[in-house]
Amino acid sequence: MKRVLTIAGSDSGGGAGIQADLKTITVLGGFGMSAITALTAQNTVGVQGIVELDVEFVKRQIDSVLSDIGADAIKTGMLANSEIVRGVAEKIREYGIEKVVIDPVMVAKSGDALLKKEAQETVKRELLPLSYLVTPNLPEASVLSGRDVKGLDDMKGAAKAIYQLGARNVLIKGGHLPDNPIDILFDGQRFHEFVGERIVTKNTHGTGCTYSAAVATELAKGEPLGRAIEKAKAFMTIALRFSLNMGRGHGPTNPYAMISREIERYRVIVALEEAASLLREANVGILIPEVQSNLGYALPYAEIKEDVAAFPGRIIRIGDSVETMRGPAFGGSQHIASIILTAMKHDPEYRSAMNIRYSREVLQACSALHYSVTSFDRKREPEGIKEKEGSSLEWGTESVLRGSKGIPDIIYDEGDRGKEAMVRVIGRYPREVVEKILRINERVTKAH
Repeated sequence: MKRVLTIAGSDSGGGAGIQADLKTITVLGGFGMSAITALTAQNTVGVQGIVELDVEFVKRQIDSVLSDIGADAIKTGMLANSEIVRGVAEKIREYGIEKVVIDPVMVAKSGDALLKKEAQETVKRELLPLSYLVTPNLPEASVLSGRDVKGLDDMKGAAKAIYQLGARNVLIKGGHLPDNPIDILFDGQRFHEFVGERIVTKNTHGTGCTYSAAVATELAKGEPLGRAIEKAKAFMTIALRFSLNMGRGHGPTNPYAMISREIERYRVIVALEEAASLLREANVGILIPEVQSNLGYALPYAEIKEDVAAFPGRIIRIGDSVETMRGPAFGGSQHIASIILTAMKHDPEYRSAMNIRYSREVLQACSALHYSVTSFDRKREPEGIKEKEGSSLEWGTESVLRGSKGIPDIIYDEGDRGKEAMVRVIGRYPREVVEKILRINERVTKAH
């Protein structure tokens, strides 16, 4: 296991600083160690207090780690003042660590200063010449380069200026750009662009810490710099997309989002198999439409259809009963995945759905059961959507959920030319979906 030392401040709220670093390093498979430079009383709305540690004790922490355990990479974050900056630089030189990622933390997300102004020159003079990579955002790049940085051309000019200060590689992060966040890497010879997706969320606390810690961990694992940045940016995108709405201000990113999906794969399959067994035992054949049914269940933080498991070959009717052609598999149904992924954009807890036959009796049963029921009209579907394979259900589900106060139990449509009318049952997990269907089946069967 590769060893990564973070030298940074402590965030009592857990969203940034060494707390965010250690979470990120651990999730990405590294062994995280820390040397704390400052204690902050901090939460999602601001920094209520800072206690800077004595530089000799900061250096003692670094000695304790590097003289015994060692490190494959180091990242720095909040260094607070000139004395600590010089002390950290001294220890990096003493131990000869090559893979050093400098995150020049200057201001918290709330706007509170985390680096004294007099220390800015010390960072440029003492620390940047020791860095393998420095990762400023636009405001930090402006300070380090001495020029106003607002757009891509400014970023390139600033990267060259920061490179001249001694940094081996400069990565200017484009999170503050008005459009897509493009990061610019300058390696002393050429520029490389890393284009990301703009995730609209107020919960961005700890983005810089998480990103730099991810890059440092990938470098420690032996990834080339470009690949390390690509992997770290993909990691950050997921951590931001599924950021945590905690507190009253800027909530934290979610470093656990990526790994959570992977460890849930087995549980998703088991839950679908158990739900299918309930369907087989209950004789729900009357609810299976002409195009057959499918039951899907998504991983937590699912993004693409391959993150949703369903039954390849569908759930088919055999008399009054049902059967599956094969066991559940990820990517098993594009159609049911479209519904689930769209629902998850509005509420990530709703990760399961199944389609059943449309009929007046089914809708009456849903009403009698006090299910929340809503619908969309396929006739109003835009022509451009109709022509695009697999987009109809995404459009229909989104049209229903947009502006809705919650996720309904039932979404149905009455069909269109060449499209069978259909009812979709939505739930948080397969058993919940199937239990709704079994109650519908009981009432429909009695009506017959």
